[in-house]
Amino acid sequence: MTPLAEHLARIFFIGIGATALLDLWSLLLKRLNVPTLDFALLGRWVGHLAQGQWAHHAIAKAPPVRGELAIGWLAHYAIGVAFAALLVAIVGTQWLRVPTLLPAVLVGVATVAAPLFVMQPAMGAGIASSRTRTPALNCLKSVANHTVFGAGLYLAAAAIAGIA
Repeated sequence: MTPLAEHLARIFFIGIGATALLDLWSLLLKRLNVPTLDFALLGRWVGHLAQGQWAHHAIAKAPPVRGELAIGWLAHYAIGVAFAALLVAIVGTQWLRVPTLLPAVLVGVATVAAPLFVMQPAMGAGIASSRTRTPALNCLKSVANHTVFGAGLYLAAAAIAGIA
């Protein structure tokens, strides 16, 4: 395997692993009756993006898109892989062999900008959930989720480095 192929494979599996940890976190939150993102709504937004519609007043009221749940899950994992690639682009490929926690968590926390300033406004929730009943709580949940994702980046990278 070429070094580039090895790096890409590691990035892919790190993104998948970190996203899977985030999903386990979301399952825990659901068991504690804490609302989490409905991936069908993410898929609906992505589906409407493909049709040229960026923003919605309320994504839940937008017309459903065929296969939106599958699209949402695929987008969720693709975003996780993209964020893993962002981490490696920032810290360098040496991190793949000797991962450290701090850069992973910092990048994980920084990626909270995507939902707060892109996805939530585009889905009708406003910047940083400002159009919801509990904007501060929603922002806190987003930061917590992305912190867990950042920890997942490190844990997945450490597991892969330990196997390789």
